[in-house]
Amino acid sequence: MKNTGLTTKILVVASILLLPSLAYLIISKGKNDYERLEIFGPREPGKEPGDTTYHSVPPFTFTDHYGQAFGSKNLEGKLFVVEFFFATCKTICPKMTMQMKRVQQAYKDDPEINLVSFTVNPAADTVPVLSTYAQKHGAMKSKWSFLTGDKKEIYDLARYGFFATTLEGDGGPHDFIHTDQLILVDKDMRIRGFYSGTDYEEVNKLIDEIKVLKWEYAKAEGKKSVW
Repeated sequence: MKNTGLTTKILVVASILLLPSLAYLIISKGKNDYERLEIFGPREPGKEPGDTTYHSVPPFTFTDHYGQAFGSKNLEGKLFVVEFFFATCKTICPKMTMQMKRVQQAYKDDPEINLVSFTVNPAADTVPVLSTYAQKHGAMKSKWSFLTGDKKEIYDLARYGFFATTLEGDGGPHDFIHTDQLILVDKDMRIRGFYSGTDYEEVNKLIDEIKVLKWEYAKAEGKKSVW
């Protein structure tokens, strides 16, 4: 009986030690890799059979909270998370900001991950206002950018580039976008996920799916590990 108990303990300890290695082998070598994340948006058949052209976010340039030009060129080779907010919001935006901070904290040492917050009230959210907001909420330089600019350009990008809202509008004085969506974008400027920025568990999913996306690119680039 004593030998049986000792054998059981050895097997348990061995399983604990071996499981991480087995999981790594399955992820990096086996056929049962992480499931690829969905690619959102319209798509068109490519020239070759089985080839597909997916929607990609169009190029953009706005002004960041340092007063510098910032846009899609700054995000080349990055995975990034997008939100649309405004600084004086008292309802969903503070909750979204807290969740964006969680994403920043999770990937604070990963230069491949960026966060971008577009104001939907650019008339009020000037560079000084966004700078104060960024400092107040602990935005890390070169990690989290707050952008302002022409309202119509921002709204067109939100609607037709990021699909942040399904509500129609013209970007005029009476148009207003107010959404809780956090949007995950890959290195090819394709949308890979939508998450409620006011839901803790949804943001847990976002944090996890960034890892999935990193594995997808690591495999495509022939890397053994992304950590």
